[in-house]
Amino acid sequence: MTTVTLPPGPPTPRFLQGAFALTSRARAMRRLHARYGDAFTVNVPIFGRAMVISDAAEIKQLFTAGPDLVENLEPNLGRVLGPGSLFALTGEEHHRQRKLLVPPFHGRRLAAYEKIIEEETVRELASWPQARPFATLPSMMRITLNAILRAVFGADGAELAELRALLPPWVAYGSRLAVLPVPRTDLGRWSPWGRFLIARRRYDAIVDRLIDKAAGEDLDGRDDVLALLLRSRYDDGSPMSRGQIADQLLTLLTAGHETTATTLAWAVERLRRHPEVLRDLVAEVDAGGGALREATITEVQRTRPVIDVVGRKVLADGFRLGRWTLPKGYTVLVGISLIHEDESLFPDARAFDPSRFLDARPDLYEWIPFGGGRRRCIGAAFATMEMNVVLRTMLRDFTLIPTVAPDERRHSRGIANAPAKGGQAVVRRRGPRTVPSTTATATGGAR
Repeated sequence: MTTVTLPPGPPTPRFLQGAFALTSRARAMRRLHARYGDAFTVNVPIFGRAMVISDAAEIKQLFTAGPDLVENLEPNLGRVLGPGSLFALTGEEHHRQRKLLVPPFHGRRLAAYEKIIEEETVRELASWPQARPFATLPSMMRITLNAILRAVFGADGAELAELRALLPPWVAYGSRLAVLPVPRTDLGRWSPWGRFLIARRRYDAIVDRLIDKAAGEDLDGRDDVLALLLRSRYDDGSPMSRGQIADQLLTLLTAGHETTATTLAWAVERLRRHPEVLRDLVAEVDAGGGALREATITEVQRTRPVIDVVGRKVLADGFRLGRWTLPKGYTVLVGISLIHEDESLFPDARAFDPSRFLDARPDLYEWIPFGGGRRRCIGAAFATMEMNVVLRTMLRDFTLIPTVAPDERRHSRGIANAPAKGGQAVVRRRGPRTVPSTTATATGGAR
């Protein structure tokens, strides 16, 4: 019989640990890390008994473990995004679907989306008030939503308007339902799951219309993800079903809309409190560069990760993870904020210092805002490019006024940890520039 070895943890009852995690998760994790070290156990609602790790070697081992040893956490967003979602799929089926979804988010495909993102950014920023405080998060939400609807769904006209109205509240509602039991019978429109399913049927009908419209067009002339998925084929030559396409489009929107927007709001919050970095970024934009901008985005994600935990469920009894031996069914949570604040990896870790990434790319088992391993966010490159274009356009067209106000605290929005005041800004529109930047430099600069 395998001997289970687990790190220590607080003896506090589950409901108290859960309440602390809901109200002050970042502070709770730091306190437990300070008391117990880089691994400890917790007992919280939903996941039950779980081990939290923040050692880079153990994180790498977890992320590289095979699907026979560990798999995605349960419950997860798959129950609301559909059975064809990457969140719901495991093993070989997850691998098959991921192979079809990788091409649209790499290489030259990304360049095709830059113009869309810049157009949406310019359109939204035109409504920004000048010389008075306002929260940038709602604007960033609209930019990322509209960009995804155009770049991923290929939506315009009536379908664009319908999806724009339907998806944000529905996805937010679904993220809360994701951890609740799914009823065995339909309880109707007055039940939480009943209302959710009604909205899901509306969504499926819109995607059906988009697919029907695409069937009458030249798909080779389109760069949106929907068109690419309609053209894609599995290894046996079969196409994706309509249901699979609908689930994956919804997954891509859920994974890339709110998290990207929230990171952009954090970027505004950080830059206003670091005027030297802000000054250098503006000079770089005016010169057509991009290296410091890329490093800044990386540092924002390190110091203000939007998602603070990611994890796996143990499938093999007696799974050895570094110093520990875990039983089948156990949950392992990776403390993203904890490893991002590790002084041995990031000296002066609490400081906001983009220069630490100017000459070195981050190690993907130490810097993990997108998760890691075979379940690393498939849209990471798209999200990075999108943040780059939005930030470049904002700095090109507006002067962001620094502030000496205290840092905005973290506020949990369920899925994401957002700045409590929404990334508050004060701006002035800039005048004509001598050296305008171009879309070609949106992802420029080497690290």
